[in-house]
Amino acid sequence: MPSLITILRQVPDPRTGNARRHELLDLLVIALTASICGCESCVDFADFAEDREELFREFLSLPNGLPSHDTFSRLFRLIDPAALSACFSQFLDDLGADGPGVIAIDGKTLRRSFDRAAGKSALHVVSAFAGEAGLVLGQTAVPEGGNEITAARALLAIIDLKGMLVTADAIHCQGETARLVLERGGDYLFALKKNRPATLADVETWFADPATAPAETLQTTDADHGRLEIRRHEVVHDVDWLFPEKRDSDRPAMPALATIARVVATVERDGKTSTSTRYYLSSARLSAAAFAKAVRGHWAIENGLHWVLDTTFREDEARARKDHGPENLAIIRKLALNVLKTARPSISIRRKRKRSGWSDAFARSVIGQMR
Repeated sequence: MPSLITILRQVPDPRTGNARRHELLDLLVIALTASICGCESCVDFADFAEDREELFREFLSLPNGLPSHDTFSRLFRLIDPAALSACFSQFLDDLGADGPGVIAIDGKTLRRSFDRAAGKSALHVVSAFAGEAGLVLGQTAVPEGGNEITAARALLAIIDLKGMLVTADAIHCQGETARLVLERGGDYLFALKKNRPATLADVETWFADPATAPAETLQTTDADHGRLEIRRHEVVHDVDWLFPEKRDSDRPAMPALATIARVVATVERDGKTSTSTRYYLSSARLSAAAFAKAVRGHWAIENGLHWVLDTTFREDEARARKDHGPENLAIIRKLALNVLKTARPSISIRRKRKRSGWSDAFARSVIGQMR
């Protein structure tokens, strides 16, 4: 399999004429390395290249010297996000990171990416995240006038789902999305909420009936920082009653349904107790233990991706707004996160970024994953 630098070499160059003064590969590698080392903007990329020129000349040609921040800005406004995003799957193949497990699908808004003068709203991207590996599998932006549902389908269509369990919130509990997952060799586990009111009411009624009983249950307990949470996981495999054969527009069927599940979570904190109940539909015949693991795995996208991007990469403060700039820089951040995740795993992402910025020797040990 090719190295990440070789993969970046395959990205088409959108520039013409004198705008090609600097090699595309050099620009992409500098931007990615700078992001790994703590940089957040095109100005940062240019400053970092100037300060660390000796490091970059170890593996880049730089025939026309160092690029300016305007050069970086123009490039990321022009480059095709789909072509840059294609680097995810090839790099992950190289790492052997696409083994069996849970793929979590979730959307996130880049809050400072709006352009009020151009009437452009903030960019919303949908990401696929392999929780067990802690790696981003891909990203697709929601186009102007589009929605997260269709963006998620576009993303799922380019990811290898064989043997994987795809988890998503209730907005994606759609028959078409479920069929796409199944056609690509995976299974789905989607939350069931009030956007499917008739189906939710049927499931709530079933679980409330004293005459019915789940096939299997599992109770888990978490306690930390003065908070105690007890979760009861219940799965049902007798599911034929949920979607009768007669066509019912109020209850659109979910293909290959095999499991209906419920989580009842009771939380005690500061002397107060609260209870929440969540329901799920899945095409996989899940045990209670497998269901509990999958539900917990889905939230890894919040803690392992969104939270890291906001707190460590300061993504919510990113000010890129023009053309493809916000989307492409979001891809660079996620590629940087994947490199950081795979290098020196015993050290936190925050520490690795800081130490890479401070020390050429430490930076070499991290960016060696790219070569």
